[in-house]
Amino acid sequence: MGKTIIRVPATAANLGPGIDSIGAALHLYLTVIIEEKTEQWRVNHALGTEIPRDEHNLMVQTALQVNPELPAHQLTVMSDIPVSRGLGSSTSAIIAGIKIANELGNMDMTIPEQLNWAVKLGGAVDNVAPALMGQAAVATTDGDTAKAIKLPLPDLRVLVFIPGQKLLARKSREALPKDLPLATAVHASSVANVLVAALLTKDWELASQMIERDEFHEQARSQLVPELNQIRDAAHELGIVGTYLSGAGPTVVTFGTAAQLTLLRAKLEKRDLAGSLRIIDLDPDGATVLTDA
Repeated sequence: MGKTIIRVPATAANLGPGIDSIGAALHLYLTVIIEEKTEQWRVNHALGTEIPRDEHNLMVQTALQVNPELPAHQLTVMSDIPVSRGLGSSTSAIIAGIKIANELGNMDMTIPEQLNWAVKLGGAVDNVAPALMGQAAVATTDGDTAKAIKLPLPDLRVLVFIPGQKLLARKSREALPKDLPLATAVHASSVANVLVAALLTKDWELASQMIERDEFHEQARSQLVPELNQIRDAAHELGIVGTYLSGAGPTVVTFGTAAQLTLLRAKLEKRDLAGSLRIIDLDPDGATVLTDA
């Protein structure tokens, strides 16, 4: 029996005003190799002692929730995705688990079916959709079913600032306002609508402006991630528009050309920010499965 290789991209969710709805896929990956059958599940990795190496691993638990009859296998796991930094590390494990179930169980699930499973099992829809579909995706869920549409992105890259410190999800959620005035909510929603329309019509100049006009969460969370406004201001000084807070934070993402982002990275390195700066490609395809028969 050959090996099956599953690759799931990182995601930068809450794309601009698309809170809990729009995200983009990045060229950072969780890679899982399905190897031989074993008596018990074995997950080989070098990702730290906090991540289980047996049936308690999130990927295995997910796969067994989708299909409890799966035979145990050995898995080898590698990941470039930082944990708990707002880049969809947990979502990538959930997607990998669904792909494992689909392959080992010969389930032949469609992408919409996989999307529904991922949301049902706890994946955030704005991470799940781009992780499955690639590029950007806009999605919604009513709790039972999810719907998503792939959005085209231009031939750009992203500069990702990843702080050295984690941002606790609970603390990030507590920072959000409990209510918004109707006028603010309507305007914020209209900005998100224009962002989607601009991406669908490939009007990147307009889309990049809308990315920076969130009124739902960034203002509150910027107190926890002060680098957001510092990076956005530095980008504007170079004529670069398209910076936003990925997920609940603390990662900050800026869209631009390779030349623009190289200049921005050099500018930011002089500010001695407490974290790493990486220029990354966008992922065009989403999660992939390759079988070496």
